[in-house]
Amino acid sequence: MGLSEKVALITGSARGIGKAIALELANHGANIVINDILVENEINKTLEEIKQSTNKAIGIRADITKLDEVESMVKEIINKFGKIDVLINNAGITRDSLLIRMKEGDWDTVINVNLKGTFNCSKTVAKYMMREKKGGKIVNISSVIGLIGNIGQANYAASKAGIIGLTKSMAKELALRNINVNAIAPGFIETDMTKKLPEKVRQELQQQIPLKRLGIVEDVAKAVYFLVSDASNYITGQVINVDGGMVM
Repeated sequence: MGLSEKVALITGSARGIGKAIALELANHGANIVINDILVENEINKTLEEIKQSTNKAIGIRADITKLDEVESMVKEIINKFGKIDVLINNAGITRDSLLIRMKEGDWDTVINVNLKGTFNCSKTVAKYMMREKKGGKIVNISSVIGLIGNIGQANYAASKAGIIGLTKSMAKELALRNINVNAIAPGFIETDMTKKLPEKVRQELQQQIPLKRLGIVEDVAKAVYFLVSDASNYITGQVINVDGGMVM
């Protein structure tokens, strides 16, 4: 199940779940491309950690909501590594508010980053994978909120539900080109965002989860590794919940 010499692009990977995915794939031999819109020193910090596992890693600052920047990023990757085998569409944001109070700009921003960004990267990388005729693996990071909705997160839920629909459509379109497309729907994961929750809220969340704990970023990263390894070659168009059993 090694990924030796595979080239993996992970969006939104300077920190959080994306960073954990990058480290996991690097530990299994993949060459890593860190993409984020954060300042370059944040990207470089993550690169230094990854290079402890592999020297073949680069960072590219690019805005995935802009197709021209995505196309330039993919060209840079091809120039550096000669190929792209794996795409992880991880970049995502929240702008929470009740529906009737939600600003149009907060709706547009979340949809643009989470859903349009996934479209831009998938379209650009899939074109290359199809042209090269060597197949590939694409994993889209959705959320259980895309399956069940959530108060105050209409924009986020819509974007993550859209990613699930996009995943299934992509899987059907790209299957004949030996490109597997799947999605992972994390539940409540220990990240900077969940660490800000009041302790009472955390306790209430944990009571909703059969495993009685929040997940850790490595739980998501290991599921991604499975989906991009050869062990998943006959799996496509699926959504795997990594949520401790919260949504069954």
